[in-house]
Amino acid sequence: MSKKVMVFVGTNKGGFIFSSDTKRKKWQQSDILFKSWNMMHMQLDPRDNRLHAAVSHNVYGPTTHYSDDFGKTWTQAKQSPVIPRPSQSGRPPSTVEEAFRSEAGDSVKDKPEKMIKVWHIKPGRGNEANVLYAGAQPASLFISKDRGETWEINEGFFDHPHRGTFFPGNGGLCLHTILLDPVNVNRMYIAISTGGCYRTDDGGQTWKPINKNVRADFHPDKFPEYGQCVHKMAMHPSNPNILYQQNHCGVYRSDNAGEDWIDIGEGKLPSRFGFPIAVHPTDPKTIYIVPEESDEYHMSVDGKLVIWRSRDAGESWQPLTKGLPERAHVDVLREAMGTDTMEDAGIYFGTNTGQLFYSRDSGDSWELLADFLPPIQSVEAAVVEE
Repeated sequence: MSKKVMVFVGTNKGGFIFSSDTKRKKWQQSDILFKSWNMMHMQLDPRDNRLHAAVSHNVYGPTTHYSDDFGKTWTQAKQSPVIPRPSQSGRPPSTVEEAFRSEAGDSVKDKPEKMIKVWHIKPGRGNEANVLYAGAQPASLFISKDRGETWEINEGFFDHPHRGTFFPGNGGLCLHTILLDPVNVNRMYIAISTGGCYRTDDGGQTWKPINKNVRADFHPDKFPEYGQCVHKMAMHPSNPNILYQQNHCGVYRSDNAGEDWIDIGEGKLPSRFGFPIAVHPTDPKTIYIVPEESDEYHMSVDGKLVIWRSRDAGESWQPLTKGLPERAHVDVLREAMGTDTMEDAGIYFGTNTGQLFYSRDSGDSWELLADFLPPIQSVEAAVVEE
């Protein structure tokens, strides 16, 4: 049975799927999917090859869809993620309004379902049959137990006492990262902008902030217990106690499941600010980031598009530029970098100006896969059997 590589791209005007054989030299591009819809994320579930999409529309609202034929046809979820009304949850109205006051004010009590935007869909572990997770805006965690047909909110995090003090970053108050410990089935990590990193050790019943030594320069207390603006967090499944994060205020690594963090960028990288971070699929010590000028100037440092790679878990860094344009004032968003699982790993990233770049040699050199797309919001890659 042959294999093919697929790259799933979400943009603010719809989605695209690119496919190639394992040589990854010639690519086929799909027609635009969900034309005019805001596609935040597409994710293939490797357990059953069901493709999931998180989309929203200014008129029709937010929803999730799934496809069982690699994007040729789609089915809308029977029940999309929604914030429960006070009458449904049994909570007094002030609890819900307090949790989201900085995101939408009084509109929460009127139409809370209009608030939801799904940012990220995460397939469950191999032993979690039919389970999927989703991170949404305003910072909420959802679970599906029927392969994406219906979604229910995680009550443990929804009722967390910190919720009322979270505030939206420039992209909104979003829960954008979900990491599952493959060994400890009760352990899961989430990351929020702006709220910080949290961990559960009891299957989502309770959540602990894990942000020690992570800066929050915009906060009165520069090292608060929570409230950091995490841009993206990553983990390699072969070593789940080691975590990496690209933060609003630096790049960090934790060697002890988030109990504390080490700054791995200070004095080594041209900027502390950036959005995506990705781990090499076969080497848990190799990571990739895309630094940007600053939080005011969301573009390449000095107008040069450079991917930075570390092969030693952040102890040292190497700039990667071969094949990339010499001048490029672009932004690479938090979900817009992914990897495939080939032996010579493919690394993929997209820009807000519509270019999709990729490497077939773990970042040593880069090629342009596609151009003139709408602003790219997310990139995922997978190797599938035909």
